[in-house]
Amino acid sequence: MSVLQLTKENFGEAKNSEKTVLLDFYADWCGPCRMVSPLVDEIANENPQYLVCKINVDAEPELAGAFEVMSIPTLVVMKNGQIVNKSTGARPKTQILAMLED
Repeated sequence: MSVLQLTKENFGEAKNSEKTVLLDFYADWCGPCRMVSPLVDEIANENPQYLVCKINVDAEPELAGAFEVMSIPTLVVMKNGQIVNKSTGARPKTQILAMLED
């Protein structure tokens, strides 16, 4: 499954998903975000049981504010529309997968 680019208009797809959701808050100019992005893409392609989404904080400041994103990259895991895990900073793929499995 590919990564879903989220905006405030289509955010309901993630919030209402029956799957565990990974949100990757990023910006194009952010070096650590560029390190995490290919890992997030791999997770999306290898794990169809998850809904993997990216949110550009420059384009979607309201969503970033709603999730209290203060620095990027920030990864948020949601289940049944509720935040169950959150981390800030670049993480290896194994740690990102562990966040999803908790």
